Amino acid sequence: MHVVINALSSRQGGGQTYLRNLLGFRPPAGTRVSVIATPALRLPSLGAGVRRLDMPGPCALPAIRLAWERWRLPALLRELDADVLFAPGGTLVTPVRPGCATVTMFRNMVPFDPVQRARYPLGYGRARNAVLEHVLLDSMLSADLVIFVSEFARQVIERRAGGRLRRSVVIPHGVGRAFRARPEAEPRPAWVGNGDYVLYVSTLEMYKAQVEVVRAFARLRTLRPTPERLVLVGAEYPPYGARVREEIRRAGVGDVVAVRGEVVHDSLPAAYRHAKLVLFASECENCPNILLEAMAAGRPLLCSDRPPMPEFGGDAVEYFDPCSPEDLAARMAELLDRPDRRAELGRLAEERSRRYDWADTVSRTWQAIQALHDGVATSAGGQGTTP
Repeated sequence: MHVVINALSSRQGGGQTYLRNLLGFRPPAGTRVSVIATPALRLPSLGAGVRRLDMPGPCALPAIRLAWERWRLPALLRELDADVLFAPGGTLVTPVRPGCATVTMFRNMVPFDPVQRARYPLGYGRARNAVLEHVLLDSMLSADLVIFVSEFARQVIERRAGGRLRRSVVIPHGVGRAFRARPEAEPRPAWVGNGDYVLYVSTLEMYKAQVEVVRAFARLRTLRPTPERLVLVGAEYPPYGARVREEIRRAGVGDVVAVRGEVVHDSLPAAYRHAKLVLFASECENCPNILLEAMAAGRPLLCSDRPPMPEFGGDAVEYFDPCSPEDLAARMAELLDRPDRRAELGRLAEERSRRYDWADTVSRTWQAIQALHDGVATSAGGQGTTP
């Protein structure tokens, strides 16, 4: 079986993390893998049976990439004699020859959430999400197999697709070994500062609710003496980042709330392990990798109650309404003053996180692709669809 992975759209953290883990394990015996990428994509050392095919840098630009995938990639697939085209980025616009199966993934929930889409001002951001809704849905409808990373996501898309998906499977992401709980004696990163802190790692984005988190932290200070600081970590959507900073200024908490921006990813495990409490306030997710990483670090978590978070956190985390700063403030006050409950939550979170392992994710992914290929190979006429 020869699998061609189109990684041209995997430019950001989540997509690159997925590919690095997928390719960090040896493919099944008898499987060849070709990875189509741009030179900027960072991948692990590729083992036997895996090769990288770099395309020109402009192929990373959305319009050029889509044109290349539509008009040039079909010829490359014929040249490579590909059995499976795998598009983990979610867009699948490439016509394939009969007998070549197609696989895509669904990871971007925002285009399918009208509440979150409406939060973006008129302009590029809102238009992009509107276009993505149609492109992603069309890609999933045309694929022979759609890999979902949560049951919630599959249910949302199946309702939109009206039963027209050919085949689907739910395979959640895993957690890197570096995040598994370790002794707190490990040095804490300098960027977290001194003293106890509450940590929220996520991009500063409309649906991540950092403004509400800042308001909750300001309210917390009226409920109890609060020596802890709030540390916000993540890349920014600039208009929303400006709103977060303005809220910090307005609430008068600039002395206890730090916005750190992007940090070295390798420093996050220690940052989680030294946090007194970890927050995850997102209102819209597909598979919340950050939640899984914090759980694996064995830290007590206060988490958004929006789906799919309870699907992953179960009873190992406590939940709050991300639209209610009052709710979050009250729950922070309670947990910060209960070391016994924080210790119990940390233990429960670490135990539950063991359900999510990259080795299992990769194994199940290759099994699903192999089963699809076998079905296509034996189906009448071999037309590239599953029975």
